[in-house]
Amino acid sequence: MIRADDPDERRRLDAARAGDVGAFAALVRAHQSAVRWQLRRLARGDDGLADDLAQETFVQAWRHLADFDGRARFGTWLHRIAVREFLQHRRRPANAAWDELEPGDDEPAHDPARTDTLRADVERALARLSEAQRLCIVHCFHLDLSHEEAAEVLGLPVGTLKSHLHRARAKLQQWLGAWAEDLA
Repeated sequence: MIRADDPDERRRLDAARAGDVGAFAALVRAHQSAVRWQLRRLARGDDGLADDLAQETFVQAWRHLADFDGRARFGTWLHRIAVREFLQHRRRPANAAWDELEPGDDEPAHDPARTDTLRADVERALARLSEAQRLCIVHCFHLDLSHEEAAEVLGLPVGTLKSHLHRARAKLQQWLGAWAEDLA
């Protein structure tokens, strides 16, 4: 069973599972922006790293397409592979210092200075969260996945995901509280 809301995606999935490289390329085109955006958020704006991890995500998806059982949406399955690739990258000893880098700004600086300052403060606050909390925030709020979808992508029970979100929101409110008062 392949779950797909779009009949064209279902057709492409069926063809790709039968070995049609062109059909898989169409799936990549349909999902690459979301996967790259996800990885850019996780990589804190390191576009080169995000692009490399996105490429590896799609390579792994092609290699394991037969393992896709359709219980989740295809895009959700891709996001889960992307998270796994990101976490594997982080675990490599050569990348241990990566965690110490300041988060980059992945959007062009065309907003007023105050908005840039707020964005920088939010990025620093997100960087202070535990990795699990940051992953949950990115998937639920930045990627707009449901709790169930985010839990599937991250390989967590829904209750654990909700706990991470609750703790992360409390910390962010504490750390960014001055902005809430200032913006009110």
